[in-house]
Amino acid sequence: MASVGDQPHTLDPVPLRGWWLSNKCGVQLRRATLPQGYTGSWLFQGAYHIISSLQPSYQPRVSWKGVHDTKILILGGGVAGVIAARTLYEQGVSDFIIIEAREELGGRMMSHTFGVEGHQYTVELGANWVQGTQVGAGAGNPIWDLAQKHNITTRANRYHESISTFDATGPVDFKDAFNDSIMDFKRLVLSAGHRAMNRLVDMTARGGYSLIGSRPETPHEQAAEYYQFDWEYGVSPEETSWLAASWAHNYTFSPAAGGFSKDNRLSIDQRGFKRLIQAEAEAFLEPEQLRLNTTVRTVSSSQTGVKVVLDDGTVLSAEYAVCTFSLGALQHGNVRFEPPLPAWKQEAIHSMTMGAYTKIFLQFEEKFWFDSEMALYADIERGRYPVWQNLDHPNLLPGSGILVVTVTGAFSKRIEALSDAQVQAEVLAVLQAMHPGVKVPKPVAFYVPRWGRDPRFRGAYSIWPPAFRSEHHTNLRATIGERLWFASEATSRRYFGFLQGAYTEGESIGSMLAECVKGGGCVGLEHVELVQNAGSYDG
Repeated sequence: MASVGDQPHTLDPVPLRGWWLSNKCGVQLRRATLPQGYTGSWLFQGAYHIISSLQPSYQPRVSWKGVHDTKILILGGGVAGVIAARTLYEQGVSDFIIIEAREELGGRMMSHTFGVEGHQYTVELGANWVQGTQVGAGAGNPIWDLAQKHNITTRANRYHESISTFDATGPVDFKDAFNDSIMDFKRLVLSAGHRAMNRLVDMTARGGYSLIGSRPETPHEQAAEYYQFDWEYGVSPEETSWLAASWAHNYTFSPAAGGFSKDNRLSIDQRGFKRLIQAEAEAFLEPEQLRLNTTVRTVSSSQTGVKVVLDDGTVLSAEYAVCTFSLGALQHGNVRFEPPLPAWKQEAIHSMTMGAYTKIFLQFEEKFWFDSEMALYADIERGRYPVWQNLDHPNLLPGSGILVVTVTGAFSKRIEALSDAQVQAEVLAVLQAMHPGVKVPKPVAFYVPRWGRDPRFRGAYSIWPPAFRSEHHTNLRATIGERLWFASEATSRRYFGFLQGAYTEGESIGSMLAECVKGGGCVGLEHVELVQNAGSYDG
Protein backbone atom coordinates (compact mmCIF):
# COMPACT_ATOMS: atom_id res chain seq x y z
CA MET A 1 0.00 0.00 0.00
CA ALA A 2 1.36 3.40 -0.90
CA SER A 3 2.16 5.61 2.02
CA VAL A 4 4.38 8.49 2.95
CA GLY A 5 7.78 7.10 3.85
CA ASP A 6 10.55 8.32 6.09
CA GLN A 7 12.27 10.28 3.35
CA PRO A 8 10.87 13.77 2.67
CA HIS A 9 9.20 14.46 -0.67
CA THR A 10 8.74 10.76 -1.37
CA LEU A 11 5.64 8.62 -1.63
CA ASP A 12 5.85 4.87 -1.89
CA PRO A 13 4.61 3.73 -5.29
CA VAL A 14 1.32 1.91 -5.70
CA PRO A 15 1.53 -1.10 -8.04
CA LEU A 16 -1.21 -1.36 -10.65
CA ARG A 17 -1.36 -4.50 -12.77
CA GLY A 18 2.37 -4.83 -13.09
CA TRP A 19 3.02 -1.10 -13.16
CA TRP A 20 3.75 1.38 -10.44
CA LEU A 21 2.01 4.58 -9.57
CA SER A 22 4.44 7.01 -8.03
CA ASN A 23 3.18 10.35 -6.82
CA LYS A 24 6.31 12.36 -6.18
CA CYS A 25 5.29 15.99 -6.08
CA GLY A 26 6.64 19.05 -4.42
CA VAL A 27 5.08 18.59 -1.00
CA GLN A 28 6.07 19.44 2.51
CA LEU A 29 6.09 16.49 4.88
CA ARG A 30 6.12 16.65 8.63
CA ARG A 31 6.19 13.77 11.07
CA ALA A 32 3.27 13.95 13.44
CA THR A 33 3.67 12.74 16.99
CA LEU A 34 0.67 10.50 16.64
CA PRO A 35 0.47 6.81 17.25
CA GLN A 36 0.78 4.98 14.02
CA GLY A 37 -2.42 3.11 13.74
CA TYR A 38 -4.85 1.16 11.82
CA THR A 39 -8.28 0.61 13.33
CA GLY A 40 -11.20 -1.29 12.17
CA SER A 41 -14.80 -0.95 12.71
CA TRP A 42 -16.37 -4.32 12.89
CA LEU A 43 -18.99 -5.27 10.41
CA PHE A 44 -18.48 -3.26 7.36
CA GLN A 45 -16.15 -0.53 6.47
CA GLY A 46 -15.98 1.55 9.51
CA ALA A 47 -18.22 2.92 12.10
CA TYR A 48 -21.06 5.10 11.24
CA HIS A 49 -22.52 6.07 14.46
CA ILE A 50 -20.09 8.77 15.28
CA ILE A 51 -19.84 11.60 12.93
CA SER A 52 -17.13 14.07 13.31
CA SER A 53 -15.34 17.24 12.56
CA LEU A 54 -11.94 16.75 14.09
CA GLN A 55 -9.99 19.44 15.77
CA PRO A 56 -6.38 20.01 16.48
CA SER A 57 -5.46 21.74 19.73
CA TYR A 58 -5.07 19.97 23.03
CA GLN A 59 -6.95 20.49 26.24
CA PRO A 60 -5.02 20.41 29.51
CA ARG A 61 -5.09 17.05 31.23
CA VAL A 62 -6.06 18.65 34.53
CA SER A 63 -9.54 19.43 33.23
CA TRP A 64 -10.26 15.72 32.96
CA LYS A 65 -10.89 13.08 35.57
CA GLY A 66 -7.76 11.69 37.12
CA VAL A 67 -8.15 8.12 35.88
CA HIS A 68 -9.01 6.97 32.37
CA ASP A 69 -12.01 4.70 31.93
CA THR A 70 -10.07 2.52 29.51
CA LYS A 71 -6.86 2.54 27.53
CA ILE A 72 -8.50 2.60 24.09
CA LEU A 73 -11.91 3.78 22.91
CA ILE A 74 -12.95 2.30 19.57
CA LEU A 75 -15.56 4.59 18.07
CA GLY A 76 -17.67 2.45 15.79
CA GLY A 77 -18.59 -1.21 15.62
CA GLY A 78 -18.26 -1.94 11.94
CA VAL A 79 -15.67 -4.19 10.34
CA ALA A 80 -12.77 -1.82 11.02
CA GLY A 81 -13.70 -1.36 14.67
CA VAL A 82 -14.26 -5.03 15.42
CA ILE A 83 -11.08 -6.14 13.68
CA ALA A 84 -9.09 -3.45 15.50
CA ALA A 85 -10.47 -4.77 18.79
CA ARG A 86 -9.72 -8.36 17.84
CA THR A 87 -6.16 -7.42 16.89
CA LEU A 88 -5.64 -5.70 20.24
CA TYR A 89 -6.99 -8.77 22.02
CA GLU A 90 -4.72 -11.11 20.05
CA GLN A 91 -1.72 -9.00 21.04
CA GLY A 92 -2.53 -9.06 24.73
CA VAL A 93 -4.39 -5.75 25.05
CA SER A 94 -7.92 -6.16 26.38
CA ASP A 95 -8.46 -2.77 28.01
CA PHE A 96 -10.70 -1.25 25.34
CA ILE A 97 -14.35 -0.33 24.80
CA ILE A 98 -16.25 -0.33 21.50
CA ILE A 99 -18.94 2.34 21.21
CA GLU A 100 -21.58 1.68 18.54
CA ALA A 101 -24.59 3.82 17.70
CA ARG A 102 -26.66 0.98 16.29
CA GLU A 103 -28.30 -1.87 18.19
CA GLU A 104 -25.80 -4.37 16.83
CA LEU A 105 -22.32 -4.68 15.41
CA GLY A 106 -21.76 -4.66 11.68
CA GLY A 107 -21.81 -1.11 10.40
CA ARG A 108 -22.78 -0.99 6.76
CA MET A 109 -23.23 -4.75 6.75
CA MET A 110 -26.88 -4.14 7.47
CA SER A 111 -29.54 -6.80 7.03
CA HIS A 112 -33.30 -6.33 6.85
CA THR A 113 -36.22 -8.72 7.32
CA PHE A 114 -38.28 -8.18 4.18
CA GLY A 115 -41.60 -9.51 2.91
CA VAL A 116 -45.17 -10.08 3.96
CA GLU A 117 -45.83 -11.94 7.18
CA GLY A 118 -45.25 -15.64 6.75
CA HIS A 119 -43.11 -15.09 3.66
CA GLN A 120 -40.17 -13.09 4.95
CA TYR A 121 -36.51 -13.24 4.01
CA THR A 122 -33.30 -11.64 5.20
CA VAL A 123 -31.96 -9.27 2.56
CA GLU A 124 -28.88 -7.07 2.57
CA LEU A 125 -29.33 -3.31 2.46
CA GLY A 126 -25.60 -2.62 2.33
CA ALA A 127 -22.60 -4.87 1.81
CA ASN A 128 -23.75 -8.04 0.07
CA TRP A 129 -20.80 -9.59 -1.75
CA VAL A 130 -17.45 -11.13 -0.96
CA GLN A 131 -15.58 -9.40 -3.76
CA GLY A 132 -12.55 -11.45 -4.69
CA THR A 133 -11.81 -14.76 -2.96
CA GLN A 134 -8.53 -16.60 -3.57
CA VAL A 135 -6.76 -18.45 -6.37
CA GLY A 136 -4.64 -21.40 -5.25
CA ALA A 137 -2.01 -20.32 -2.76
CA GLY A 138 -2.25 -16.69 -3.85
CA ALA A 139 -3.44 -13.70 -1.86
CA GLY A 140 -6.66 -14.40 0.00
CA ASN A 141 -9.42 -11.97 0.80
CA PRO A 142 -9.78 -11.83 4.62
CA ILE A 143 -13.53 -11.31 4.22
CA TRP A 144 -13.69 -14.60 2.33
CA ASP A 145 -11.71 -16.22 5.13
CA LEU A 146 -14.26 -14.99 7.68
CA ALA A 147 -17.18 -16.08 5.50
CA GLN A 148 -15.81 -19.61 5.36
CA LYS A 149 -14.84 -19.66 9.03
CA HIS A 150 -18.37 -18.75 10.11
CA ASN A 151 -20.18 -20.79 7.46
CA ILE A 152 -21.80 -17.87 5.67
CA THR A 153 -24.01 -19.13 2.84
CA THR A 154 -22.89 -17.52 -0.42
CA ARG A 155 -23.47 -18.14 -4.11
CA ALA A 156 -21.34 -17.33 -7.12
CA ASN A 157 -23.06 -14.33 -8.72
CA ARG A 158 -22.95 -14.87 -12.50
CA TYR A 159 -23.57 -11.22 -13.24
CA HIS A 160 -21.92 -11.37 -16.67
CA GLU A 161 -23.16 -14.77 -17.76
CA SER A 162 -26.76 -14.88 -16.49
CA ILE A 163 -28.24 -11.62 -17.71
CA SER A 164 -31.20 -10.45 -19.79
CA THR A 165 -31.36 -7.09 -21.56
CA PHE A 166 -34.30 -4.70 -21.95
CA ASP A 167 -35.19 -1.21 -23.03
CA ALA A 168 -38.40 0.85 -23.05
CA THR A 169 -39.84 -1.39 -25.79
CA GLY A 170 -39.40 -4.59 -23.78
CA PRO A 171 -36.90 -7.42 -24.18
CA VAL A 172 -34.17 -6.54 -26.66
CA ASP A 173 -30.83 -8.14 -27.34
CA PHE A 174 -27.91 -5.75 -26.97
CA LYS A 175 -25.42 -8.35 -25.80
CA ASP A 176 -22.90 -7.14 -28.39
CA ALA A 177 -22.82 -3.71 -26.72
CA PHE A 178 -22.67 -5.44 -23.34
CA ASN A 179 -19.68 -7.58 -24.34
CA ASP A 180 -17.97 -4.54 -25.85
CA SER A 181 -18.37 -2.72 -22.53
CA ILE A 182 -16.58 -5.55 -20.72
CA MET A 183 -13.63 -5.27 -23.08
CA ASP A 184 -13.64 -1.47 -22.83
CA PHE A 185 -13.37 -1.66 -19.05
CA LYS A 186 -10.44 -4.06 -19.31
CA ARG A 187 -8.70 -1.68 -21.72
CA LEU A 188 -9.45 1.24 -19.40
CA VAL A 189 -7.64 -0.50 -16.54
CA LEU A 190 -4.74 -1.64 -18.69
CA SER A 191 -4.27 1.85 -20.17
CA ALA A 192 -4.19 3.32 -16.67
CA GLY A 193 -1.17 1.13 -15.99
CA HIS A 194 0.66 2.41 -19.05
CA ARG A 195 -0.21 5.97 -18.04
CA ALA A 196 1.20 5.52 -14.56
CA MET A 197 4.38 3.89 -15.88
CA ASN A 198 5.02 6.99 -17.97
CA ARG A 199 4.36 9.26 -14.96
CA LEU A 200 1.43 11.01 -16.62
CA VAL A 201 -1.13 12.86 -14.52
CA ASP A 202 -4.38 11.31 -13.43
CA MET A 203 -7.61 12.02 -15.27
CA THR A 204 -11.25 11.16 -14.82
CA ALA A 205 -12.26 7.67 -15.81
CA ARG A 206 -14.41 9.36 -18.46
CA GLY A 207 -11.29 10.93 -19.91
CA GLY A 208 -9.70 7.49 -19.86
CA TYR A 209 -12.61 5.93 -21.70
CA SER A 210 -12.43 8.66 -24.33
CA LEU A 211 -8.69 8.17 -24.85
CA ILE A 212 -9.15 4.46 -25.55
CA GLY A 213 -11.90 5.29 -28.03
CA SER A 214 -14.90 4.26 -25.95
CA ARG A 215 -17.64 6.85 -26.33
CA PRO A 216 -21.05 5.26 -25.64
CA GLU A 217 -23.85 7.20 -27.29
CA THR A 218 -26.93 5.00 -27.55
CA PRO A 219 -29.02 4.03 -24.50
CA HIS A 220 -27.86 0.44 -24.98
CA GLU A 221 -24.18 1.42 -24.98
CA GLN A 222 -24.63 3.74 -22.01
CA ALA A 223 -26.47 1.11 -19.97
CA ALA A 224 -23.75 -1.45 -20.73
CA GLU A 225 -21.03 0.95 -19.59
CA TYR A 226 -23.05 1.76 -16.46
CA TYR A 227 -23.20 -1.92 -15.58
CA GLN A 228 -19.41 -2.28 -15.73
CA PHE A 229 -18.53 1.01 -14.01
CA ASP A 230 -21.23 2.88 -12.09
CA TRP A 231 -22.75 -0.24 -10.55
CA GLU A 232 -19.36 -1.06 -9.02
CA TYR A 233 -18.12 2.39 -8.01
CA GLY A 234 -21.38 4.09 -7.05
CA VAL A 235 -20.63 7.14 -9.20
CA SER A 236 -20.17 7.91 -12.89
CA PRO A 237 -16.83 7.83 -14.76
CA GLU A 238 -16.87 11.65 -14.74
CA GLU A 239 -16.56 11.65 -10.94
CA THR A 240 -13.88 9.02 -10.48
CA SER A 241 -10.09 8.89 -10.68
CA TRP A 242 -8.98 6.82 -13.66
CA LEU A 243 -5.87 5.52 -11.90
CA ALA A 244 -7.39 4.87 -8.47
CA ALA A 245 -10.44 3.12 -9.92
CA SER A 246 -8.06 0.88 -11.84
CA TRP A 247 -5.76 -0.06 -8.97
CA ALA A 248 -8.75 -0.65 -6.66
CA HIS A 249 -10.12 -3.07 -9.23
CA ASN A 250 -6.78 -4.83 -9.68
CA TYR A 251 -5.99 -5.25 -5.99
CA THR A 252 -9.30 -7.05 -5.52
CA PHE A 253 -10.02 -8.86 -8.79
CA SER A 254 -6.65 -9.40 -10.54
CA PRO A 255 -4.32 -12.05 -9.04
CA ALA A 256 -1.61 -10.99 -11.51
CA ALA A 257 -1.58 -7.56 -9.85
CA GLY A 258 -1.63 -8.88 -6.29
CA GLY A 259 -5.40 -9.18 -6.10
CA PHE A 260 -7.57 -12.04 -4.89
CA SER A 261 -9.70 -13.38 -7.75
CA LYS A 262 -12.37 -12.27 -10.20
CA ASP A 263 -15.07 -14.03 -8.17
CA ASN A 264 -18.06 -12.30 -6.61
CA ARG A 265 -19.84 -14.33 -3.92
CA LEU A 266 -23.32 -13.09 -3.02
CA SER A 267 -24.42 -13.67 0.57
CA ILE A 268 -27.87 -15.23 0.90
CA ASP A 269 -27.31 -16.27 4.51
CA GLN A 270 -30.57 -15.88 6.41
CA ARG A 271 -28.67 -14.89 9.56
CA GLY A 272 -27.44 -11.89 7.58
CA PHE A 273 -24.06 -11.21 5.99
CA LYS A 274 -23.23 -9.33 9.21
CA ARG A 275 -23.03 -12.68 10.96
CA LEU A 276 -19.41 -13.10 9.89
CA ILE A 277 -18.27 -10.07 11.88
CA GLN A 278 -20.63 -10.60 14.81
CA ALA A 279 -19.51 -14.20 15.21
CA GLU A 280 -15.90 -13.04 15.08
CA ALA A 281 -16.58 -10.57 17.89
CA GLU A 282 -18.33 -13.13 20.05
CA ALA A 283 -15.12 -15.13 20.26
CA PHE A 284 -13.26 -12.49 22.26
CA LEU A 285 -15.53 -9.61 23.28
CA GLU A 286 -16.78 -9.33 26.86
CA PRO A 287 -20.05 -7.51 27.68
CA GLU A 288 -18.25 -4.67 29.47
CA GLN A 289 -16.18 -4.01 26.34
CA LEU A 290 -19.19 -3.04 24.20
CA ARG A 291 -21.73 -0.23 24.36
CA LEU A 292 -24.50 -0.47 21.77
CA ASN A 293 -27.21 2.12 21.03
CA THR A 294 -24.70 4.76 22.08
CA THR A 295 -23.95 7.81 19.96
CA VAL A 296 -20.84 9.92 20.31
CA ARG A 297 -21.45 13.67 20.25
CA THR A 298 -18.03 15.14 21.06
CA VAL A 299 -14.46 13.89 20.76
CA SER A 300 -11.80 15.87 22.64
CA SER A 301 -8.10 15.11 22.31
CA SER A 302 -5.09 16.31 24.25
CA GLN A 303 -1.44 15.39 24.48
CA THR A 304 -2.25 12.89 27.22
CA GLY A 305 -5.54 11.34 26.19
CA VAL A 306 -8.96 11.48 24.58
CA LYS A 307 -12.41 11.93 26.03
CA VAL A 308 -15.77 11.48 24.37
CA VAL A 309 -19.17 12.82 25.34
CA LEU A 310 -22.06 10.49 24.59
CA ASP A 311 -25.60 11.45 23.65
CA ASP A 312 -26.83 10.90 27.21
CA GLY A 313 -24.14 13.19 28.63
CA THR A 314 -21.86 10.41 29.83
CA VAL A 315 -18.15 11.23 29.52
CA LEU A 316 -15.59 8.49 28.84
CA SER A 317 -11.85 9.02 28.77
CA ALA A 318 -9.01 6.91 27.39
CA GLU A 319 -5.34 7.08 26.58
CA TYR A 320 -6.12 6.57 22.87
CA ALA A 321 -9.14 6.57 20.59
CA VAL A 322 -9.73 5.14 17.14
CA CYS A 323 -12.32 6.83 14.94
CA THR A 324 -13.83 4.36 12.51
CA PHE A 325 -16.60 6.67 11.38
CA SER A 326 -17.55 6.56 7.74
CA LEU A 327 -16.07 9.24 5.52
CA GLY A 328 -19.56 10.64 4.96
CA ALA A 329 -20.14 10.96 8.69
CA LEU A 330 -16.88 12.86 9.10
CA GLN A 331 -17.80 15.17 6.24
CA HIS A 332 -21.17 16.08 7.74
CA GLY A 333 -19.80 16.94 11.17
CA ASN A 334 -22.44 15.25 13.30
CA VAL A 335 -19.72 14.67 15.87
CA ARG A 336 -17.87 17.70 17.19
CA PHE A 337 -14.12 17.51 17.61
CA GLU A 338 -12.40 19.62 20.25
CA PRO A 339 -10.17 21.16 19.21
CA PRO A 340 -11.21 21.24 15.55
CA LEU A 341 -9.29 19.12 13.11
CA PRO A 342 -6.22 20.78 11.63
CA ALA A 343 -6.56 22.21 8.14
CA TRP A 344 -4.64 19.36 6.50
CA LYS A 345 -7.02 16.78 8.00
CA GLN A 346 -10.14 18.70 7.07
CA GLU A 347 -8.90 19.13 3.51
CA ALA A 348 -8.27 15.40 3.24
CA ILE A 349 -11.73 14.53 4.55
CA HIS A 350 -13.47 16.86 2.13
CA SER A 351 -11.30 15.97 -0.87
CA MET A 352 -12.53 12.36 -1.00
CA THR A 353 -16.17 11.59 -1.84
CA MET A 354 -18.86 9.12 -0.86
CA GLY A 355 -20.59 7.02 -3.48
CA ALA A 356 -24.36 6.67 -3.52
CA TYR A 357 -25.79 3.17 -3.93
CA THR A 358 -29.42 2.27 -3.31
CA LYS A 359 -31.02 -1.17 -3.57
CA ILE A 360 -34.81 -1.06 -3.91
CA PHE A 361 -36.63 -4.22 -2.83
CA LEU A 362 -39.94 -5.50 -4.20
CA GLN A 363 -41.85 -8.67 -3.35
CA PHE A 364 -44.68 -10.03 -5.49
CA GLU A 365 -47.13 -12.85 -4.93
CA GLU A 366 -46.03 -14.58 -8.12
CA LYS A 367 -42.95 -14.36 -10.32
CA PHE A 368 -43.61 -12.88 -13.79
CA TRP A 369 -40.20 -11.52 -14.75
CA PHE A 370 -36.99 -12.70 -16.44
CA ASP A 371 -35.46 -16.06 -15.50
CA SER A 372 -31.81 -14.96 -15.46
CA GLU A 373 -30.03 -13.84 -12.28
CA MET A 374 -29.58 -10.30 -13.58
CA ALA A 375 -31.23 -7.91 -16.01
CA LEU A 376 -30.06 -4.65 -17.54
CA TYR A 377 -32.54 -1.96 -18.55
CA ALA A 378 -31.48 0.74 -21.03
CA ASP A 379 -33.40 3.99 -20.59
CA ILE A 380 -32.97 7.21 -22.54
CA GLU A 381 -31.86 8.67 -19.19
CA ARG A 382 -28.57 7.05 -18.25
CA GLY A 383 -28.75 5.41 -14.82
CA ARG A 384 -32.56 5.29 -14.52
CA TYR A 385 -33.37 1.99 -12.76
CA PRO A 386 -30.83 0.05 -14.82
CA VAL A 387 -29.66 -2.98 -12.79
CA TRP A 388 -32.15 -5.66 -11.75
CA GLN A 389 -31.47 -8.70 -9.63
CA ASN A 390 -33.76 -11.72 -9.51
CA LEU A 391 -33.53 -13.17 -6.01
CA ASP A 392 -36.33 -15.60 -6.91
CA HIS A 393 -33.78 -17.68 -8.80
CA PRO A 394 -32.89 -21.35 -8.23
CA ASN A 395 -29.35 -20.28 -7.31
CA LEU A 396 -30.45 -17.64 -4.79
CA LEU A 397 -33.77 -17.47 -2.87
CA PRO A 398 -36.17 -19.57 -4.95
CA GLY A 399 -39.82 -18.93 -4.22
CA SER A 400 -39.10 -15.62 -2.50
CA GLY A 401 -40.89 -13.47 -5.07
CA ILE A 402 -38.21 -10.80 -4.56
CA LEU A 403 -36.80 -8.44 -7.17
CA VAL A 404 -34.10 -5.86 -6.45
CA VAL A 405 -33.34 -2.84 -8.61
CA THR A 406 -30.22 -0.75 -7.94
CA VAL A 407 -29.53 2.90 -8.66
CA THR A 408 -26.34 4.84 -7.96
CA GLY A 409 -24.80 8.29 -8.02
CA ALA A 410 -26.97 11.31 -8.70
CA PHE A 411 -30.04 9.19 -9.40
CA SER A 412 -29.68 7.51 -6.01
CA LYS A 413 -29.56 10.90 -4.32
CA ARG A 414 -32.62 11.95 -6.31
CA ILE A 415 -34.81 9.07 -5.17
CA GLU A 416 -33.76 9.54 -1.55
CA ALA A 417 -35.66 12.82 -1.72
CA LEU A 418 -38.82 11.11 -3.02
CA SER A 419 -41.49 9.33 -1.02
CA ASP A 420 -41.71 5.54 -1.11
CA ALA A 421 -44.94 5.85 -3.11
CA GLN A 422 -43.24 8.00 -5.74
CA VAL A 423 -40.29 5.63 -6.05
CA GLN A 424 -42.61 2.63 -6.28
CA ALA A 425 -44.64 4.25 -9.07
CA GLU A 426 -41.49 4.94 -11.10
CA VAL A 427 -40.10 1.45 -10.55
CA LEU A 428 -43.34 -0.25 -11.56
CA ALA A 429 -43.56 1.87 -14.72
CA VAL A 430 -40.10 0.69 -15.75
CA LEU A 431 -40.92 -2.91 -14.87
CA GLN A 432 -44.06 -2.64 -17.01
CA ALA A 433 -42.05 -1.32 -19.95
CA MET A 434 -39.65 -4.24 -19.59
CA HIS A 435 -42.56 -6.72 -19.65
CA PRO A 436 -45.16 -5.34 -22.09
CA GLY A 437 -47.02 -8.64 -22.32
CA VAL A 438 -47.77 -8.74 -18.60
CA LYS A 439 -49.92 -6.52 -16.41
CA VAL A 440 -47.48 -5.78 -13.63
CA PRO A 441 -49.21 -5.97 -10.23
CA LYS A 442 -48.43 -3.89 -7.20
CA PRO A 443 -45.89 -5.49 -4.91
CA VAL A 444 -46.99 -7.01 -1.63
CA ALA A 445 -43.88 -5.56 0.03
CA PHE A 446 -41.62 -2.64 -0.88
CA TYR A 447 -38.56 -1.13 0.81
CA VAL A 448 -36.12 1.68 0.02
CA PRO A 449 -33.09 2.31 2.29
CA ARG A 450 -31.68 5.84 2.34
CA TRP A 451 -27.98 5.66 3.15
CA GLY A 452 -27.25 9.26 2.23
CA ARG A 453 -29.74 10.57 4.77
CA ASP A 454 -28.66 8.35 7.64
CA PRO A 455 -26.42 10.48 9.91
CA ARG A 456 -24.38 7.41 10.85
CA PHE A 457 -23.24 6.82 7.28
CA ARG A 458 -24.07 9.65 4.84
CA GLY A 459 -23.48 7.47 1.82
CA ALA A 460 -22.51 3.98 0.76
CA TYR A 461 -18.70 3.83 0.53
CA SER A 462 -15.74 6.03 -0.35
CA ILE A 463 -14.73 7.06 -3.86
CA TRP A 464 -11.37 8.43 -4.98
CA PRO A 465 -12.14 11.47 -7.16
CA PRO A 466 -9.73 12.79 -9.83
CA ALA A 467 -8.54 15.72 -7.70
CA PHE A 468 -7.80 13.57 -4.64
CA ARG A 469 -4.04 13.26 -4.28
CA SER A 470 -2.03 10.50 -2.64
CA GLU A 471 -0.93 13.10 -0.08
CA HIS A 472 -4.58 13.73 0.77
CA HIS A 473 -5.01 10.05 1.47
CA THR A 474 -1.93 10.03 3.69
CA ASN A 475 -3.53 12.86 5.66
CA LEU A 476 -6.88 11.09 5.86
CA ARG A 477 -5.17 8.21 7.65
CA ALA A 478 -2.75 10.26 9.76
CA THR A 479 -3.26 10.58 13.50
CA ILE A 480 -3.95 13.76 15.45
CA GLY A 481 -1.31 14.20 18.10
CA GLU A 482 -0.29 10.96 19.73
CA ARG A 483 -3.77 9.99 20.76
CA LEU A 484 -6.43 10.17 18.05
CA TRP A 485 -6.35 7.53 15.29
CA PHE A 486 -8.43 6.86 12.19
CA ALA A 487 -9.38 3.64 10.41
CA SER A 488 -12.07 2.77 7.88
CA GLU A 489 -12.44 1.46 4.37
CA ALA A 490 -11.74 5.02 3.21
CA THR A 491 -8.29 5.04 4.82
CA SER A 492 -7.23 1.95 2.85
CA ARG A 493 -5.24 2.95 -0.21
CA ARG A 494 -5.56 -0.42 -1.92
CA TYR A 495 -9.08 -1.40 -0.93
CA PHE A 496 -11.00 1.85 -0.40
CA GLY A 497 -14.71 1.20 -0.86
CA PHE A 498 -14.40 -2.51 -0.06
CA LEU A 499 -15.03 -4.57 3.07
CA GLN A 500 -11.46 -5.82 2.87
CA GLY A 501 -10.31 -2.21 3.17
CA ALA A 502 -12.10 -1.89 6.50
CA TYR A 503 -10.65 -5.21 7.64
CA THR A 504 -7.03 -4.49 6.73
CA GLU A 505 -7.18 -1.00 8.21
CA GLY A 506 -8.65 -2.30 11.46
CA GLU A 507 -5.94 -4.92 11.65
CA SER A 508 -3.14 -2.49 10.88
CA ILE A 509 -4.22 0.23 13.30
CA GLY A 510 -5.02 -2.30 16.00
CA SER A 511 -1.52 -3.71 15.70
CA MET A 512 0.09 -0.28 15.92
CA LEU A 513 -2.00 0.68 18.94
CA ALA A 514 -1.04 -2.54 20.68
CA GLU A 515 2.60 -1.53 20.26
CA CYS A 516 1.79 1.91 21.65
CA VAL A 517 0.21 0.44 24.76
CA LYS A 518 2.83 -2.22 25.37
CA GLY A 519 5.76 0.02 24.50
CA GLY A 520 4.66 3.04 26.47
CA GLY A 521 4.39 5.40 23.51
CA CYS A 522 3.90 5.78 19.79
CA VAL A 523 5.67 6.87 16.65
CA GLY A 524 3.28 9.10 14.77
CA LEU A 525 2.08 8.67 11.23
CA GLU A 526 3.47 11.25 8.85
CA HIS A 527 1.21 13.80 7.27
CA VAL A 528 1.63 16.36 4.53
CA GLU A 529 1.30 19.86 5.93
CA LEU A 530 0.54 21.41 2.53
CA VAL A 531 -0.61 19.45 -0.51
CA GLN A 532 0.87 21.47 -3.33
CA ASN A 533 0.73 21.23 -7.09
CA ALA A 534 3.86 20.03 -8.90
CA GLY A 535 3.54 22.95 -11.28
CA SER A 536 2.16 26.47 -11.04
CA TYR A 537 -1.16 27.78 -12.32
CA ASP A 538 0.33 30.44 -14.53
CA GLY A 539 -2.20 32.27 -16.66
